[in-house]
Order: sequence, then C-alpha cells, then structure tokens
Amino acid sequence: DVYKIGGIGTVPVGRVETGKIKPGMVVTFAPIGLTTEVKSVEMHHEALPEAVPGDNVGFNVKNVSVKDLKRGFVTSDSKNDPAKEAQDFIAQVIVLNHPGQIQAGYSPVLDCHTAHIACKFSELQTKIDRR
Repeated sequence: DVYKIGGIGTVPVGRVETGKIKPGMVVTFAPIGLTTEVKSVEMHHEALPEAVPGDNVGFNVKNVSVKDLKRGFVTSDSKNDPAKEAQDFIAQVIVLNHPGQIQAGYSPVLDCHTAHIACKFSELQTKIDRR
C-alpha cells in the first residue's frame, strides 16, 4: 500500500523480501521504472538505519505522488540490477478450485504477494499432481 502522511509525504509500505533498504538509497519502482531516493525507513513508528528480509516497513520517498504508486509494485536498488516489468514468464501454478478445463488461453487472476492482476496462459508445458 501507499500512504500520504501529513508533514512527511509519500510512504510506501511493504515487506522486505530480499536485500535491504536504507535512507539515502536510490530505488526504482517496477513496473513503471520510477527512480527516487529513500528519505527514511520506519518499522512500528521507529526509525531504522536499514531494513532487512522479513521486516514490514514504511519508507518515505522524495518527489513521488501517492498516485504514482500502486499496491504490488516492486522496489529495488536502482544501482544493483533493479526489478523490471516482464511480458511473460514461466511459472508453476497451483489451481485451488476450477470446475472446468484449464488450457492455453485461460485467463485467471494472478495473486502474487499483494498484487491481483489478470493474466493469460499462453502454453501449458506439463500438468502435475492432478487431483
């Protein structure tokens, strides 16, 4: 999520999955490619010198509007192979409940962390554990 906090500014919140985030770091938001500097990092209303994997944090960013960012965007170090948008990818998918047949062309909603987005299966390479 992203919040606008009076006197602070734009504060994206999320979980550090890999790497770290710290004040002064230049980050890029994917998939839009927006780059900015991290002003501060907080966890439970306490400033941190850096956040590490597993930490749920809020971080203040410079010159970014709340309207620029959306739930599910990925923040990464702009100087170390930043995350970027992909048109396609190979995935192992677990289907929880679907009464019909799933085949190429099927368009489910993909839930990945906090993002919910429609996708399309272009090819099914194999099916395993049919229940």
